[in-house]
Amino acid sequence: MQNTLGFSDLLRLIDERSAAFRAAVAAAPSLDVKVPTCPEWTLADLARHIGDGRRAWAATVAAGPATAKAAVTDVPMPEQRDELLAWLEDATAELLAALEAAGPDQGCWAWWTGSPHNAAAVARHQLQQLAVHTYDAQITIGAAEPLPEEIALDGVDEFLQTCVTTTSPWPHEPATIAYHAAEGPSWWLRLDENGARTTSQVTPTAEASATASDLVLFMYGRRDLSELESRGDRRVFERLIAWEPA
Repeated sequence: MQNTLGFSDLLRLIDERSAAFRAAVAAAPSLDVKVPTCPEWTLADLARHIGDGRRAWAATVAAGPATAKAAVTDVPMPEQRDELLAWLEDATAELLAALEAAGPDQGCWAWWTGSPHNAAAVARHQLQQLAVHTYDAQITIGAAEPLPEEIALDGVDEFLQTCVTTTSPWPHEPATIAYHAAEGPSWWLRLDENGARTTSQVTPTAEASATASDLVLFMYGRRDLSELESRGDRRVFERLIAWEPA
């Protein structure tokens, strides 16, 4: 796991992105407005996802090594805006407290296979979740901002390690994708009968270039490939997006 952010940086940025999310919720004309990047959700639905999800991960981290996610006591989401913002802030505080108490190396349950099952990996993924959903909230109020550079640069690798890496066989001809960030770094993803994994620099079948923010937003379905500079076999991207490993 090529983590470019230290544990204390992850906690700092989780707090910062959570505050930015609450600021977007506070500025919204209504909590019933639809989220363009999550069209099945209203802003209230997105807020509920953030609050409930952070509490669930706080409980899972606090439980330590386990074979299943921890049970969590339901804390109903308030309907009034001020109370909702406090509810969201409390959820972030619970997550940060659990992560800080655990320390980066404490084990815990996690659903992924490509990243460690420990508090550091949870913090890393939680930061990306909060960053992308803050973007969702900001675009909902017409004030979308790029993901902060230090978050986005770590986010490309984090997504490939956590959300893509698998040992399930790739059901198409072998391929390699190269992702190039305008800020400098590049990443290579190998797809073959052994699954999907990051690899060293090789000649790619397909390439995508953009800012790190746009690469992360593309990976999370918030950007279309046509909005990036791409080369090579476009079908590889389309197949990767459609792929559902066992």
